[in-house]
Amino acid sequence: MSEVVIKRIGLDEADLVIELFDRYRVFYKQASDRALAEQFITERLSSNESVVFVAMMGEQAVGFTQLYPKYSSMRAVRNWILNDLYVDADHRKFGIGTKLIQAARDFAKDAGAKFVQLEQRLIIIPRKVYMRVSVLSCKHPIPNF
Repeated sequence: MSEVVIKRIGLDEADLVIELFDRYRVFYKQASDRALAEQFITERLSSNESVVFVAMMGEQAVGFTQLYPKYSSMRAVRNWILNDLYVDADHRKFGIGTKLIQAARDFAKDAGAKFVQLEQRLIIIPRKVYMRVSVLSCKHPIPNF
């Protein structure tokens, strides 16, 4: 297996995750719709409404995660929701999901966030992936910021 590189993408690289995003939606029992996937990802990135990290093995995108901002009035800070996490079935069990979560966590911390919140549906991700990045449960923020 070649080295996995995690990188943040912008609108100019949206095509790297469109197919993965479509497969992610199918995984969650949605109908495949590549045009919808392209529109959704393009709109989020062009409007700066999300941050997307992609896992690359050579020239191939094998996974992604997408974060959305969440604001805290009490703390007067922008935090992040890790809403989407997907690794291609042929590339699972190699720690790619862990690397994507870690990249999201590092990004949020560097941006001044106090936490990253995981969305509930991520519960089907193996618990050991969460434990590797110090996540206690899907309803709690990622600790150790």
